[in-house]
Amino acid sequence: MLERKIRVTLDNNVVIEQTMSKLASRKKALADMAGMAPEGSQFDARQFDEKMNQLTAEGEDFFTSYDEVHDTFDAMGLQENLLRGIYAYGFEKPSAIQQRGIVPFCKGLDVIQQAQSGTGKTATFCSGILQQLDYGLVECQALVLAPTRELAQQIEKVMRALGDYLGVKVHACVGGTSVREDQRILSSGVHVVVGTPGRVFDMLRRQSLRPDHIKMFVLDEADEMLSRGFKDQIYDIFQLLPSKVQVGVFSATMPPEALEITRKFMNKPVRILVKRDELTLEGIKQFYVNVEREDWKLDTLCDLYETLAITQSVIFVNTRRKVDWLTDKMRSRDHTVSATHGDMDQNTRDIIMREFRSGSSRVLITTDLLARGIDVQQVSLVINYDLPTQPENYLHRIGRSGRFGRKGVAINFVTRDDERMLFDIQRFYNVVVEELPSNVADLI
Repeated sequence: MLERKIRVTLDNNVVIEQTMSKLASRKKALADMAGMAPEGSQFDARQFDEKMNQLTAEGEDFFTSYDEVHDTFDAMGLQENLLRGIYAYGFEKPSAIQQRGIVPFCKGLDVIQQAQSGTGKTATFCSGILQQLDYGLVECQALVLAPTRELAQQIEKVMRALGDYLGVKVHACVGGTSVREDQRILSSGVHVVVGTPGRVFDMLRRQSLRPDHIKMFVLDEADEMLSRGFKDQIYDIFQLLPSKVQVGVFSATMPPEALEITRKFMNKPVRILVKRDELTLEGIKQFYVNVEREDWKLDTLCDLYETLAITQSVIFVNTRRKVDWLTDKMRSRDHTVSATHGDMDQNTRDIIMREFRSGSSRVLITTDLLARGIDVQQVSLVINYDLPTQPENYLHRIGRSGRFGRKGVAINFVTRDDERMLFDIQRFYNVVVEELPSNVADLI
């Protein structure tokens, strides 16, 4: 195989020399990401399926078939101290994705794994990483990237908990925190870095994070990570990793565009995918409220407030400005609510999430920033004050309730203009969304 030396000149004029193979194909793969994430709604089920079928048919020789299913964690050949961590964390029986997904990752195979929200994807790749680390070598051996700071910090917590008896050293590298503190922790030595692309690339660029020993690279919420916003940063990070790195790609939704790109920079991956109409979330009842006009949504929400506060609820709107507007309106009517969105500084976001997780705050208003992967076990009600514009986000949003098989309720506010969108969502996910009954409190 042709090995090539490339020199990457970075902003601070540090010249890193790295030997790499397969660079050209990777470069092209990541350059192809530019064409992703189309604007507006994309609930076209027929087009989606045609493209998906074409891709999977073409890719038969590209993917590795893998059919093993392990009904228990004990049957997976995991080390004793990892099993202790898994059971201590509260897992008893592996979920469907864990039964099929942990072992191939542990074997060092590239994997593309798609499963419903709340079914334990995070624990799947955390287990795969923890099983393969060399704990005697205190160097970064695994890099996990996530699209938001909150999700990165949550993955770090899961990794640390599952690896509790292994003595794993994990660090979350995210924006909005002290660069110097990151550098200090990285220089003292860690096994795993979980982070957001911007800060991780910055640490690589400053040579505070050294890529030489990284043997596992995971993209969580991969469709979002492979979209326009992160394309360049992921491309830059990928170039700096060793050529034989194992790649894992995880998400609840894998649109054809994302799948197409992964084909170009993965080596015969094991593919574990769920069909589009198998993606909806069992155990989450979905309803709509016909609010006719935008102006009537606020009164409808206030009427529901007593029900919201019984449990913990998340309310989704489509813009950051609207988060602020709705929060002010609710508070002016003496309703207690919290709010978070991407314009807030990291410290504020952390405090608000901590309050919500602890249960001291019960109603959270947010944008799609939080739709992915945020795991607050007590949430049993999600309200789409605005319907999402992207089909994937509908699934991610309602998946905030009913985590890991618990009961949940999703309520969609539908104006006259939204009726078509609701119809498309039902067709896309093959679900029936019924009108909200008057006894909503009994359902939660």
